[in-house]
Amino acid sequence: MGDGFATVIDSTPAPPVRVMLLLSSLHGGGAERVAVHLLNRCDPKLVDVRMGLLHRSGPFLADADESRIDVSPFGQNLLAFEGANSTFYRPHKLAAAAVLAPVNLRQMIKAHRPHVVMSFLKGMNVITGPVVASMGAQRPRWIVREGNNTDAVIENELQNSLARRAIKTLTRKAYRAADCFLANSHEMAAGLQARLELDPERVRVIHNPIDLNKIRKLSRESVETPERPFILTVGRLEYQKNHDLLLRAFAASEAAKGYDLVIIGRGSMDAETKALAAELGVADRVKFPGWVANPWAWMARSTLFVLPSRWEGFPSVVAEALACGTPALVTSCDFGPAEVVEDGKSGWVVPPENLEAFSAAMDHLLENRALREEFSRNGRIRAEEFDIDKMVERYSSLFIEQAMAIDPAREPYPMPLVGEPIAAE
Repeated sequence: MGDGFATVIDSTPAPPVRVMLLLSSLHGGGAERVAVHLLNRCDPKLVDVRMGLLHRSGPFLADADESRIDVSPFGQNLLAFEGANSTFYRPHKLAAAAVLAPVNLRQMIKAHRPHVVMSFLKGMNVITGPVVASMGAQRPRWIVREGNNTDAVIENELQNSLARRAIKTLTRKAYRAADCFLANSHEMAAGLQARLELDPERVRVIHNPIDLNKIRKLSRESVETPERPFILTVGRLEYQKNHDLLLRAFAASEAAKGYDLVIIGRGSMDAETKALAAELGVADRVKFPGWVANPWAWMARSTLFVLPSRWEGFPSVVAEALACGTPALVTSCDFGPAEVVEDGKSGWVVPPENLEAFSAAMDHLLENRALREEFSRNGRIRAEEFDIDKMVERYSSLFIEQAMAIDPAREPYPMPLVGEPIAAE
């Protein structure tokens, strides 16, 4: 590990910092993948990581060490929130979350007795705040981890203006109460710090980790791709990902006439997206393989990776595409894509919601092989910045930093290690 892990209180090895990661389930994308990485990869001599789930479900369960996962002891069916985010706001889901989730979270936290808990995603963050506050003198340190543009998410989830204001107020209150606010991009940290009036001393940034060795190994596996060269995007079929702009740019492109478009992912807009492809007359050239276990083999074989999102947090799929040597075209939406891709060096960044700019950039990249090869070389180098070993070490440093803030005389939370507070990247 890094230099911040070397000094201990005395010559006796300190016990590891106990950490509990809190999520609704292992459905979803970047947040869940990060949690599984931390569960599996943190050094147990330094950080003992466990996970608490409201509902045992999701494709990422297959990758997780389930012996280290606790699950809500009751109300499993009522606490299932997979699918579109808006399902959380259905009356019976809200009622179940309000009654069952806090009781279950409290039981899981008391069973593990963590020094630090880290909650993921807005809904879980809002629920966790009162639970931690209710634990009084024995409360663990609480990290709120946010990986998305909260205002954009709430605007998309809720049509009622009063409900929007209420949820934004709850979110702001929860995030301001946390001991630490962790963002996965500097753009997000700055934006949400201003919007939510967060204490800058409590704000930290750690980019999403990507497992370079695994990605590059799996990228060489055989996969049945289209016979023609293809453009690729990976993401949930939801409004956020802006597949409608991508389809319109693809349909209008002369340079893309000899290419297929592959859209990996699934979501609530599956039928709508396929209908638009048919309406634009490109249905025969647009492929929808759904969710795939090995998207990296597709990335490595694609000519161009595209992400036309309306908003993001830190799009790990872009870093993964760069790791596979695939040039990327992304939008400069709030937040994150422009923090992954070095514009003009490892890919191109264009304004969000700009069909003309996106289409022109896509055409130029498809027509310019030398530029794609340059972006491919630089992208592989850029991806090294997000390697899992570096990011897990930074998470470990953050957990230790937070545990150190607990009074060392207060049981059952002994002071584990002495180290330096994590610095912004």
